[in-house]
Amino acid sequence: MLASRAFSLIGKRAISTSICVRAHGHAGVVKAEDFSLPAYVDRRDVPLPEVAFVRDLSAQQKALKEKEKASWTALSVDEKVELYRIKFNESYAEMNRGSNEWKTVLGGVLFFLGVTGVILIWQKHYMYGPIPHTFSDEWLSAQTKRMLDMRINPVEGITSQWDFEKNEWKK
Repeated sequence: MLASRAFSLIGKRAISTSICVRAHGHAGVVKAEDFSLPAYVDRRDVPLPEVAFVRDLSAQQKALKEKEKASWTALSVDEKVELYRIKFNESYAEMNRGSNEWKTVLGGVLFFLGVTGVILIWQKHYMYGPIPHTFSDEWLSAQTKRMLDMRINPVEGITSQWDFEKNEWKK
């Protein structure tokens, strides 16, 4: 029963999202965007987008587009800017303007480095035991003395550097 209920909910959800999506707070139904149609994109490497930024022109914008077909010397600077804004959302200067995103990225990197440091300190304190006694200076000197007494690797090893007659390291 639970499985059939889950499958029915999943099926209803898949059908409802593929056909249309309800708008939040609106009575109408908003259709899903068709991604096979050309879309507007502001990018420096694509200087001319496939479609204009403003698709549905107002009456004032339509009149301006009709005025555009005549001589451009008759247009004012504000009208030229308005025509530009119909076609493009941002200019190159606005696209090249710096953002503060680097601060967020740097903050995230430093946060995760700090979390990693805390984890490493916690592991060293609680997970690892004390340093083995074989790392002490006394143990290492006793081990070296034992290797010399056993004459381990006398041709190229540690005992080749030891002078057994003077009982000291060769110079």
